[in-house]
Amino acid sequence: MIIKSINPASEKLLTSFEGRSKDDIDQALVLSVEAFEQQKALTFAGRAEKMLAAAQILEDENEALALLLTEEMGKTLVAARAEVKKCAWVCRFYAENAEGFLADHAIQTQFSNSYVRFLPLGPILAVMPWNFPFWQVFRFAAPALMAGNTALLKHASSVPQAAMAIEDIFWRAGFPEGAFQTLLIGSDQVAPIIADPRIRALTLTGSEKAGAAVAAQAGAHIKKCVLELGGSDPFIVMPSANLKDAVEQAVKGRIQNNGQSCIAAKRFIIHKDIYSDFRDQFVAAFEALQTGDPMLPETDVGPLATPQIREDLEAQVNASINAGATRLCGAQKIDGPGYFFKPGILENIPQSSPAFSEELFGPVACLFQVGDMEEAIHLSNATRFGLGSALFTQDPREIEQAVNGIEAGATFINAITASDPRLPFGGTKASGYGRELACAGVREFMNFKTVCVQ
Repeated sequence: MIIKSINPASEKLLTSFEGRSKDDIDQALVLSVEAFEQQKALTFAGRAEKMLAAAQILEDENEALALLLTEEMGKTLVAARAEVKKCAWVCRFYAENAEGFLADHAIQTQFSNSYVRFLPLGPILAVMPWNFPFWQVFRFAAPALMAGNTALLKHASSVPQAAMAIEDIFWRAGFPEGAFQTLLIGSDQVAPIIADPRIRALTLTGSEKAGAAVAAQAGAHIKKCVLELGGSDPFIVMPSANLKDAVEQAVKGRIQNNGQSCIAAKRFIIHKDIYSDFRDQFVAAFEALQTGDPMLPETDVGPLATPQIREDLEAQVNASINAGATRLCGAQKIDGPGYFFKPGILENIPQSSPAFSEELFGPVACLFQVGDMEEAIHLSNATRFGLGSALFTQDPREIEQAVNGIEAGATFINAITASDPRLPFGGTKASGYGRELACAGVREFMNFKTVCVQ
C-alpha cells in the first residue's frame, strides 16, 4: 500500500511512502527483541543520557520539526512549536525521574527482606493518532524507553513524515538500533502484530471504535493495554466565576489544535444567572477568530486534518440542527482549497441529536443552561465519555462537588484541561483505562515482581 502525506491547508501531496510488508514487520520484531536485550542491560544513567540527547535534538530543531507538523497535520505553527517543546520536556522529565519512580519498593513483612522490583516487559506496540503527531508518541515513548522497554509505532497514516522523524530522533540520540521503530502499515496489519508473542503489551490513543477493537484483540491474547480514547469534556461556569476569564479560557479550550483534541472543552454548561452574558461574549469571541493559513501568526484556527473529519463534523452539525439545535454562529464548512471549517456554537441542543451524545471533533462548541451545581454535574455525566472536565467558580463547596461528582479522569478548576508530564493522564468510562505520564505512566508497562528473602 502507498501511504500519502497531504497538506490539509492546500490539499497538495507532500510525499508518499511504500508501506511495509509482512517480512518487513517480522524483521522489525526481530530487531525489537534484540534491542530489548540491550535496553534492559543499560543503567538508568545510560538511558537518561540518550533521552536527554533526544530532548536536545527536539529543542535545537524545534522550528524545522514544527514546520513539518503544520504542513502535514494543519495545526497552527504556534501550536506546533509548543508541541515540539513539550516533547522535549517529557523527555527531560523521565530522564530525571524514571529511576526514582522505578526504585525498589520495600514492604515490611515477616520476611527479613521483601520488596517489589519493577522490570521492563519487552517490545510494546503503540497505535497513535494524527492530532498531536509528536506529543502522543513521546508521552508514551519517553517513559517506555527509560523503563528499558522497546517500542514499535503504528502511527496514523496521514502523518507518515512525523512518524519517521520520531524514529530518526531516537536513533540520533543514541538508543540501540531497533529500540524505537516506526511501522508504516495500514490498520488491517495491526491485529497480526498484536497476536505475535514477541509483542508484550500495547497502547492506543484514538477513537472509541479503534480502542474497542484493539482491546478485544489484546484480551484475546492476554496482553496488557492502555487506552486513551475520545472525550466530550464539560466546561462548567458558575456565577462566582470571573466571567471574562471564563470566556477567554472557554474559547481557548475549544479551538486548541483546531478543535481536534480529545481533552478540548466541548460541552459548555453555564448557570442560568450568567448564561446570557456568557453566551453573548462567547459568540462575539468566536466571530472574531481568524481561520486560515496555519503558517501565519495571526491565524487562530487552521484546517481540519482530513476531508473525512470535516465531512463527519458537518454531518453531525446538520443532523443536530435538523433535530432542533440552534446555530448561533459559524459551525459550517468553508468553500475553497483546504479542509477548513468555520468555528461555531450550537445551543438548545436536544438529547436526540449528535451534538448531545457524540464527540464533535472540530471547532464547534455546544452550549447548555443549568439551574445549579447538581444539575451541572448531572449533565456533565450524561455522556458515555469521561476524560477531562473544567469548572470555573470561586465557591469551595462547588469545587468539592465537582471533584467528587464529575465522572472523569481529571477536573481542572479555573483552568482548561491539559496534559502535563508530572500528572497522571487518562480517562474512565468509554474514554479508556490505564494512565500515561507521571509515575503511573512509567509503571504501566512493567512487571511488578514481588521478592521475598527469608
